[in-house]
Amino acid sequence: MTSIGTLGFIGLGVMGEPMCRNLATRSGLPMIATDLRPEPLARLASVGVDAATDLSEIAERAGMIFLSLPGGDELDLVCGSLLEAMREGQTVVDCSTAPVTLTRSLADAFKARGVAYADAPVARTRAAAEAGTLAVMVGADDAVFAAIKPYLAHFASDVSHVGGVGAGQVAKLMNNMILIESMVALSEALTVARRAGIDGARLFETLMTGSADSFALRNHGRNALLPGDFPEQAFSARYALKDLSYAIALARDNGIETPGADAARRVLEAAIAAGRGDAYYPVLIEAIDRGDVLPR
Repeated sequence: MTSIGTLGFIGLGVMGEPMCRNLATRSGLPMIATDLRPEPLARLASVGVDAATDLSEIAERAGMIFLSLPGGDELDLVCGSLLEAMREGQTVVDCSTAPVTLTRSLADAFKARGVAYADAPVARTRAAAEAGTLAVMVGADDAVFAAIKPYLAHFASDVSHVGGVGAGQVAKLMNNMILIESMVALSEALTVARRAGIDGARLFETLMTGSADSFALRNHGRNALLPGDFPEQAFSARYALKDLSYAIALARDNGIETPGADAARRVLEAAIAAGRGDAYYPVLIEAIDRGDVLPR
């Protein structure tokens, strides 16, 4: 790999903007970034991030380019443009959540041009992105991981090397599958308990002392389910369904049935059909409370 020189960042959404800001303020390197919206670029200008006119400018100026995109379709489109412009010795670090097959296909395409590629999807919340305490699950060969780890540490407190290219996406998809299924279970328990006359806060406090305790309970359960707080500009029901669908597809590709994930998908689909697709994904409790989730 060549000298980094300048860092590039593509995709300045809920997670991407604070990640880019932390890279800019902590790496000591110049940065160039782009997004479809001008607002995050204007905010990042205050910490010295240059706004690129197009993707080719980032490919020309940046030795290492980070991606934080909504999903596989956007990743495929952006990488198609980058492939035409990148040169041997550069590195692409994809922090999006994307299908494993697409990730490995893109890595092969970049490798053919002498460009290193790593999948490094992130986990945790917008607050963690702001604080630089995200968790990152990396799929890359040993040399690429060693090269990118110091930069990932600027926006993450936990960086795990899971395996070769694609392994990061596998771990992230399993993480989100477990989290979403856990949220369905917590939503069911909270709804049943309230109908049966138990205070929800007291139920969750009690569960935290027993074997049902979990990160999902202590964070999303207490902070979203209990108060019914489902803001937009967070990890939405629509995004949760996207990630869960990738996880189910990965399972099918490997000959595995996922009855729990399939049930969770139906709950998310019901929430989205009710017009709540842009709300924070624990909003799925509303579909359970209404009883409009039907078995298939």
